[in-house]
Amino acid sequence: MHRHKIVIITGLSGSGKSVALAALEDAGFYCVDNMPVKLLPKFMELPLQSESEISGLGFVMDLREKGFLRSFPEIFHDLRQRGYNIDVFFLEAEENVILRRYSQTRRHHPLSQDRGLQESIRAEIGHMDHIRQMADRIIDTTDYTLHDLKSVIFNLVETIIHSKPMRTQVLSFGFKHGIPQDADMVMDVRFMANPFFVPELKDLDGRNRPVREFVQTNSITRAFTEKFHDLVDFLLPLYEKEGKAYLTIAVGCTGGQHRSVVIAQALYAHINKPGRPVMLTHRDVDLKT
Repeated sequence: MHRHKIVIITGLSGSGKSVALAALEDAGFYCVDNMPVKLLPKFMELPLQSESEISGLGFVMDLREKGFLRSFPEIFHDLRQRGYNIDVFFLEAEENVILRRYSQTRRHHPLSQDRGLQESIRAEIGHMDHIRQMADRIIDTTDYTLHDLKSVIFNLVETIIHSKPMRTQVLSFGFKHGIPQDADMVMDVRFMANPFFVPELKDLDGRNRPVREFVQTNSITRAFTEKFHDLVDFLLPLYEKEGKAYLTIAVGCTGGQHRSVVIAQALYAHINKPGRPVMLTHRDVDLKT
């Protein structure tokens, strides 16, 4: 299911999540309401009989499930790390509008067991704030009719389905040959121990195992690599959310032969997951110095 777009609809009770799910169904999505968060990874592993015919997968997840707030952030992060193409839509509306909608439907609020409706709505707003901050799209349905909301969701989904994923290039280079002009992010690794000054490593490059082992067994390199990968994991979804089509991450050392090659290869292996197009280039590795 890695190739399918996954839309998770969440947000405040009374904000129109069931209407949004109906819009996903109209767009050809396979949809499940009130999906337990902990079952989502298992569901992703199941083959669907009509998998080739569906546009994507849609799930509504919210406070109706008691463990939702506790489980969602970790499971959501894990699925994205595994390469699943996920968008989170957070629906909300002004308090007076939600009150009116509940009075019209006469349904119970999921937090109303020991409190009044207005107090329940306010409590839910507080509980859901962290999930709101994780959302890719926040949709205020205050002024929407049912038709308006369906149209908004349908248009968003059409844009998502037909958009191409961001392409990432990991590039090693040597500062002595110039910084790549197309680099969006430049990481300088010249602080690491340099294999160039080890006679038996000087004429090799970072693609050779002895050079990799020399660079990667250093405690400073290990600490840096962990922090660097965490930074890239944090930034990639933000660049994608911005709508960036291409991203070049350049890793530089003095000559572009040893340290930068090792670190670039490690980064490439880290982010090379299904659904994330990525390429690796060693710009200066074959230059003669």
